[in-house]
Amino acid sequence: MSGDATARSDLIDVTYLQLHLILSGHQDGVRPEQVKQYLTPRRKQLGSITETFGKPSNASKKIIERRDKEFIFAVSSRFQIDEIQALILLRSFLYNQGMPPISDPNSTSVMAAELVDAISGFFSSEYLHTFRVLIPLFRAKENSEEPLYDVAVEFLPQIIPDGHKFAESIIAEYLRKTRAKLPDKFHEDPKGATSWAKQNLKEQLVLLEVLFWTMWGYVPCSGPLVQQIFETAYDTKLGSNQTNNTLLLDDESRQLQQDCAAVWILITIEVLELETLGEPDTIELSDSPSRKDVYYSSPQSLQKLHDIVTNHADSQYSCTYLAWTYVLSRLSAKAAETSDIPASYQAFFDHINLSIGRSYTKDREPLHIQMAKACLDPEVGLFKLIDSLLTNSPLFVTALAWKTGSSITDPNAIAYRSVLKGLVIALVELVLVELIPDFEALVEVWIALFGRSESLSVTGICTQFWRLDWHHGIARRAIFDVARSRFPIQVKPLLRLLRAMTGAGFLDTDPLYIADFVQDETIPEERDLCDRFVYHYLSKLSTYSQVIPINACTGAHALYERQTERYGSGNASPGLTYVNLKPIRLPGGSTLPAKSTGRLLSGDGGDNVVVCWQHEHSGWKVILEILTDYVNRRRMDFGSGGNYQDVSFAKRGGSQPKSLRIEDVGMELDQEGDEAVITDALDLVRSVIQDNPVQAGILMHSLEDGEPVVCHTMTEAQPPDLVQLTTMILEEALSRSSGRARSNSPAKLITSAMSVLSALLAIPNYSNRVWLYIRSTTTLFGSDRAPGFASVALAAERATGHYTMTLALLHLIGGLFREASLSILPENAKLQQLKEEVLLRAAHFVHSEIWVEHLGWKYAQLGDRFEIGQRVVSLYIQVLESSPPTLGDRPFSILSQTIADVLLFKATTSTINPLVSSISFGGQVLRMLYNSRRHGDVRRLIFLLQSNLRLCRLVLTHKMNSSMASRPCLLEQALCARVTGGTPAHDTTHTKNDPIDALASYIKERDVGNMIPIEATRVLCALASSLRSSQPSPPTIIGHLSNPETTVASMVRIIQHPYDELALRKSIWNFVSLAVDNEPALATLFVTGKSRSPGEFKELKDREEKTDKEEKKDDETATRSPSALDAAREILVSWKDLWEANPLLLACVFRFLDVVWQHTLEHKAVVDPLRKDADFWEKVVSVACEEVGPVPTYETSEIVLLEGIRRSSLHEAVQMHAYRTLVKSYAIHIITRDIGLHLQLHGSEVPLKKPQSYLKLETHLKSHDELTDLLAEAAPSSYAPEMHDKVTVLLSQHFPGLTLQQLEVQDAVAERDYGDTFAFSTSLLRVRLQAYPLSADVMDDPAEEVERLVLSINLNLSLVHAETALLESWDTLLRQVIPYLRTDSTVRPHLLAIAATISFDIAAEKREGDMMSTIHGSRLSLVLALLEVAWFSSSDKKAEVESFMELIRNLRNIVLNEAQSPARSFLSTLSSPFHRVLLQIIYFCAKQGRSMLSRPKTLNAEQRLAFAQTVEATLTFVIDALSVVFVAACSRTDVDLDRDMELLVAVFEQCTRPDIDASSVYWLARCQETDVIRASLELYVHIDLVGLSDLPLLLSRKQPLYSPHLLLFHMGLVTNPAAAERFASEGVLAAYSNNFISSAVSSGMIDIVLPELPGQRSPAHLAYCSMVSIVAMVITALGRQNHYFDADACGFVQLYGEQISRALSWTIGDPITLPLLEEIDQVINLFYALAASVPASAKADPVVDKVLRVFTTSALQLLQQVNYAITHPNHLASLYEPVTHDERVRFEEAQSQTDPLKRPFVMHLIHRLFQLSSNLVGTLVAISRADMVLSRGIEDWPIGEALIVPHSKIVLGEPASLGTLLELGNRTLDILRNLVQRPPGQSITDPSALSGSYTTALGVKQGVIIARRNLEEILLYSVTQLAMWLSKPDFESTPVDADADEQAMDASRLDGTKDRRSTARSSMTMAERLRRGMTGEMAGDLQSLLTKSKPIITASDIVIGKPSVDLSQVLLNFLHERIGGSS
Repeated sequence: MSGDATARSDLIDVTYLQLHLILSGHQDGVRPEQVKQYLTPRRKQLGSITETFGKPSNASKKIIERRDKEFIFAVSSRFQIDEIQALILLRSFLYNQGMPPISDPNSTSVMAAELVDAISGFFSSEYLHTFRVLIPLFRAKENSEEPLYDVAVEFLPQIIPDGHKFAESIIAEYLRKTRAKLPDKFHEDPKGATSWAKQNLKEQLVLLEVLFWTMWGYVPCSGPLVQQIFETAYDTKLGSNQTNNTLLLDDESRQLQQDCAAVWILITIEVLELETLGEPDTIELSDSPSRKDVYYSSPQSLQKLHDIVTNHADSQYSCTYLAWTYVLSRLSAKAAETSDIPASYQAFFDHINLSIGRSYTKDREPLHIQMAKACLDPEVGLFKLIDSLLTNSPLFVTALAWKTGSSITDPNAIAYRSVLKGLVIALVELVLVELIPDFEALVEVWIALFGRSESLSVTGICTQFWRLDWHHGIARRAIFDVARSRFPIQVKPLLRLLRAMTGAGFLDTDPLYIADFVQDETIPEERDLCDRFVYHYLSKLSTYSQVIPINACTGAHALYERQTERYGSGNASPGLTYVNLKPIRLPGGSTLPAKSTGRLLSGDGGDNVVVCWQHEHSGWKVILEILTDYVNRRRMDFGSGGNYQDVSFAKRGGSQPKSLRIEDVGMELDQEGDEAVITDALDLVRSVIQDNPVQAGILMHSLEDGEPVVCHTMTEAQPPDLVQLTTMILEEALSRSSGRARSNSPAKLITSAMSVLSALLAIPNYSNRVWLYIRSTTTLFGSDRAPGFASVALAAERATGHYTMTLALLHLIGGLFREASLSILPENAKLQQLKEEVLLRAAHFVHSEIWVEHLGWKYAQLGDRFEIGQRVVSLYIQVLESSPPTLGDRPFSILSQTIADVLLFKATTSTINPLVSSISFGGQVLRMLYNSRRHGDVRRLIFLLQSNLRLCRLVLTHKMNSSMASRPCLLEQALCARVTGGTPAHDTTHTKNDPIDALASYIKERDVGNMIPIEATRVLCALASSLRSSQPSPPTIIGHLSNPETTVASMVRIIQHPYDELALRKSIWNFVSLAVDNEPALATLFVTGKSRSPGEFKELKDREEKTDKEEKKDDETATRSPSALDAAREILVSWKDLWEANPLLLACVFRFLDVVWQHTLEHKAVVDPLRKDADFWEKVVSVACEEVGPVPTYETSEIVLLEGIRRSSLHEAVQMHAYRTLVKSYAIHIITRDIGLHLQLHGSEVPLKKPQSYLKLETHLKSHDELTDLLAEAAPSSYAPEMHDKVTVLLSQHFPGLTLQQLEVQDAVAERDYGDTFAFSTSLLRVRLQAYPLSADVMDDPAEEVERLVLSINLNLSLVHAETALLESWDTLLRQVIPYLRTDSTVRPHLLAIAATISFDIAAEKREGDMMSTIHGSRLSLVLALLEVAWFSSSDKKAEVESFMELIRNLRNIVLNEAQSPARSFLSTLSSPFHRVLLQIIYFCAKQGRSMLSRPKTLNAEQRLAFAQTVEATLTFVIDALSVVFVAACSRTDVDLDRDMELLVAVFEQCTRPDIDASSVYWLARCQETDVIRASLELYVHIDLVGLSDLPLLLSRKQPLYSPHLLLFHMGLVTNPAAAERFASEGVLAAYSNNFISSAVSSGMIDIVLPELPGQRSPAHLAYCSMVSIVAMVITALGRQNHYFDADACGFVQLYGEQISRALSWTIGDPITLPLLEEIDQVINLFYALAASVPASAKADPVVDKVLRVFTTSALQLLQQVNYAITHPNHLASLYEPVTHDERVRFEEAQSQTDPLKRPFVMHLIHRLFQLSSNLVGTLVAISRADMVLSRGIEDWPIGEALIVPHSKIVLGEPASLGTLLELGNRTLDILRNLVQRPPGQSITDPSALSGSYTTALGVKQGVIIARRNLEEILLYSVTQLAMWLSKPDFESTPVDADADEQAMDASRLDGTKDRRSTARSSMTMAERLRRGMTGEMAGDLQSLLTKSKPIITASDIVIGKPSVDLSQVLLNFLHERIGGSS
């Protein structure tokens, strides 16, 4: 209906109600220019009184051509307004309040009727506010200092061009409304009729208010207009004459009529301009006066006004009657002064004289005197009426206006009170105060006018009185003269009058007091002036009155003498005076000199006379006397002896003046005693000193200065001061309250005493006294043993339901904590301890006596309950904020820990319930209070809710920052539970409410103030964050929402609303982001706008139950609600505007989008269209690449005041820049996530497609200039640690005990705002700094400097936080785009150049500190990301080489950087170590550098030198770090340590490679210095090499800690011969023989897999294989020169013989695995190393010889099995067993291939077996010294090594024969022949089909190398073995036997039924046959194999790529020479 997309105007967005709030100053942040925009289109409506919204017209009707015009016409018809105005009204209603629920949305008529009913209240409010909008404009026009003064001056003449006519139209409209008849449609609707009549009356009231303000200063009070006003007022009887009086019978209607009457009274007084008439020469009795626009310039109007007033002498008009009387008096006075009165005025004077008759007499009183007397007649009740107005009318009593829900626009406006002030001043000028019959009533009216209201309302008139009226004449101050003349006999009148004139307003002992009125800490200048006037007046009273007994004037000892005044001045009759004959010391301490005169005030005939002495004295000392006397009398009862004197031992002077006590001067007391006087005295003191420490100090000094009071007679002791007296009065009152009847409890006195103590706390010189006295008494808070009297006194209040004392006590406790927090100094440790002790007692009292019980108390006013709760919660908040329990070094740590225990760590339900129940039921109670129009209680409840929400947020924040973060706290549980409760006094059902649902409801409420929705949202954010970290699985928030869809829709509406509070919108965006991140169900609602699943997933049952029509309706309903994603997209359309104006909000939106993209798969249906939307990505990429501009300066030099808060002048600029930077980081994050998601879903596709997000970004990434600019913006950091250092120095010098850590903001970073309050609390800083006095010798205030620095640090950290976010986002983006950018060779030079540039800045870093190390690490990570994208290259261009070398040079400086030392990072002294990133960069550079070094002419000499220097610096750092890590690893198992070790070893291994020109001498020396090799071996001996000690860690990591890296380190060492020698000497064999797995290896129990680690190779097996390999490498490196190591190595072999023989005993019946092949290979390598290291010339070591002999036997057996496996691939395939999961998957995939040779794993196994064969035969060659056979004579041959039997049989169970070797050679030749025919670069196996665990793809070249080596080894071994065999001396017999046995074995195997022939003849025959044919046969086979091999070997050189020695020809020659000749 309202869904059209037409643009809204301010007429719709801003209602008249909101406009009135803006103009009244209740809504901040609206500039005058905006106000003008709001007012301009409304001028016509605002200036129209009769038809504000026009009338229905055909012209307007024709304009309305909309699809919802039926509703518009319905509104127009119902309210009889113009159709266009109806359209505006309807749209404004829908926009601001939303669509109301409609019973039948499909029926237009029903919808229109219900909509019109719903809009009625809105229309009534808007109609009233069209008038109310004028009131703040009128008010602003009268004060040029008002912010809207210019607006008012500009617009009021446009709105009201003719003020006179405007006023007349108001009067006419008012009269019309009083006479309006009830519309016909309400005749049958009593409820509607009453509502109409009430609304009509409200409209009359607002018209009268507008009339008042119109006449206040805008329209002159001309005669006809004033006459018309008076006629209307009197004709309507002040508004009581109503046509519809019968409908106005309820309380609200009666109150409205009373309010109308009150406004009429003010208007009739106002228009007479009494204060103007009071000024001299105002009235001109002339026919041509200077001012003709005033009523007193028109005698005719005066005459008519006189008739109107005098004809209505009812008491209700008495105020107007008195005002007119004053006018007449001024006119009469002017007439008396004027000699020639104009005839027109003479006629008027004649008329008023005629009206009282013509009987002239000499003594006849003037008319105005007679009228004044008539007014003051007690029966008239003038004072009663004025007092009633001031104390019982909402017009003057704000509390009453709130309580009754008054329709008064501005309750207690200063103008109203000013009008009545003019009337009271007129009264005292009209009649002498002494002659007023009821002086006490006048005093009460005066006090009510000046003292019984809020301070803001009375300060102005009090100041005006002191400044102007006081000096105007005696009459205006006469009331004080009268009161003074009676002082101190009558004490109360003067004290109460002066208290009223302090401008402090009412105090908490006043029934009119509103407790939630919060005053500023510093009083305004006007208040200060009033305080000074009152102080100075009372400090110098000119008279002192006394009651004198007549008998004191007679006799020998008479003190006084009566005298007759004979020489009076003027014609005054002589009177009696009194003279004192001796000096008299009066109460108060002043001395009345002898012969002083005093005038008589009373009659002279009684026993006592009242004398007023002319004696100047201080009334403050009299008050001190009264207090002291009260304390003395209460504490000591001495009977009735009035002349009793205390014994004093002080020296007495010659003559002591007579001292009079209080009772001696005749002070009057109430019948109840002197409590009332004491209360008034304390109230006066409090009013003067409250929040005014300067004036308080002066007053306290005056009290202590001069003579002591009379009551104090112990002159050798100090008299009690005010603090002591107040404390003693409080103690006494509390003690009495516990023993007397509750009804007589001295509550007011107790309250006043507590309030004075609270006020005294603010005086620096006296606050400590308050602490000491409170510490010394147990009356207030009790002790550990017994409760104090306060507990009993407060309990008495529970019977009455009035809690004045409780509130005063809470105020005192709050004051105590405030003072304590303002005076924290380290030198006052004992005083701080004392204060904390008092505060602990107070906190315990508050918690146990008030907080846990106050919900169950009886309340006369429900608001008291809210106020008590609010004050307790405020105390808790202050403690937790000023001393966070999560900080270690904090003030009042015990107190804050106690509060934290109570609310968090040791919380109980009785503690948490008051918090949660008020939140849960606050909404219900608010509605109840609104309905009953108790607005005062509403206000208090809002403050309570505000405080409770804030406390909840604090508790949850502290919980997340504490050790309890992972456990649920009681507050969380309470918020997540349904609460039973409510308001016991008003809710009898006690329903259950859900606190979370209540929190959500506060967010959308518009009548709970601005702060509650924000605080409620923040609590939800804190709760969501806290629940996320709680274990076990936490409850969800959506489960506690009664209507999640509505809640979400309302939140979305708020974040869409451009005029809603920015803080609220930010908080809601934060909550939405948290919800999307943590709560899937709630996330669906926020992202899609609906909670149900799409239609295609609905259950069939649901679809059957609904008709098609219902389904359609439901779908429309489900899709109608806007989602947060829709809101974000809308905002994104105009992102540029927000970028400029409000980047904070833009950051919130992008954070939300970032979280949505993080959960894209959960919301795929909604997000996928966006992911494909090119326009969307165009905007996101534009944001990501938008330039943020130069970094603004953050060093604050100027502090400005913004909205009352001290801010840095740079705050806005820095905040905008920081948020723009953050927005960019989020935009890049979103792009990164989208690319990552695309790769996750489509990463395996070929070719790889690019997502829209990358396509839009690609050009920026590939442009060198753009990418350089973008990263140049991200890489730098603004962090300024020097400011932290400055603050630290300043604090330690000038503010010891205060540290920056104590000021840390505890809120989560997401909840904070960037700017000058980001990291450290400046408000807490200012509080703490107040404790330190400014040193006199300091020129500049250090506190100011500290504040500026802290503001600067906050600004700086805001920038740093945003910059770091941007830096990290670029880091992740670069890593994500690797699949797209790495393949583009054109980008690599750019990336290397940028990396070099950034690394230069990193290398030059001079800043230190933990935070800088974090930034340092992030910048290094960016460099690493750039290098990972660039990746390795084997063909670098010149530019790439230069960039790389620049990077290498910078890398050296980074490693050597002292400010950010990598060594410190390793030592774990940094919170964010960066060494791992640095090591990865070094690894890349080392590996790429090795590649460049290996290429000719790539690097020149200078570059090679630079590379070597960098490697040298790196190795120093790495070796030092390794020594630290190895030592640390001995003492603890740590994953981080393992990671460090892994990286360090990898870098060490790269940097010590032989192809790097780094001298091993240098780094080996470094290794020796640090003893790193020995440390590694010691660590190896002590650690768990398998990882079984921590099985869960082993299962997660798949490898043990440390051991793989240690073994790699050892391998790296042994690749260098010198290092291997050093390694051997450090005891490697000892370490490898005595470690965690030694016993298992020696027992032969190391298996390939562990049962505890399924699907993985056993770490023990890997470690064992590595050890064997390392030992072999050491032996090889040492060579034949260090054969001493061989013997030790043989011991190693013998120790592990079981495991070794287990590997070598593999047969084709056993399963085969890749790790087993590796183990066999390593064992063979070990024996090869041993064999190769045996010196050729020296005699072999028997141990070595024995070991090699055993190996040879096993090796020949193994060779037989390997040959069989190679030649039988089908059988080999059946033996293979996969170990890892990856291998198993590949194995199962290959089973579909029938030909085993086409299975990749079979081919790989064959390749590995060939490799094994070559190693095996090569080792046998080395053992058999084949080289000696070839090169030496027969006599030197090692004939004992001839082990191969020269026959052709191949028997599996036997060692390999020559036939085995020939078969293996031929098979190898076949393979080689096949391979040499293929291209060298071709792959033999598919790499994708192989497991990545142990293999890489096998190429032709590699296959050729292995096959050729195997063939050559076989040929060499075969030829040399045959030659040695034939040269053996026993060849004649041994071969025969052997062959016979074999023949026999073979025969028996082939044919078991045939008998063996073993005769001698047959044997001889066989031997002969062998001698004849075997040599030739074997030699022939060998020769044939050699011949066939020769061309193939030659051809293999081409594949290998380099020529090699052809061994085949050598062997052929040897075969021909040796074997041919032999045979």
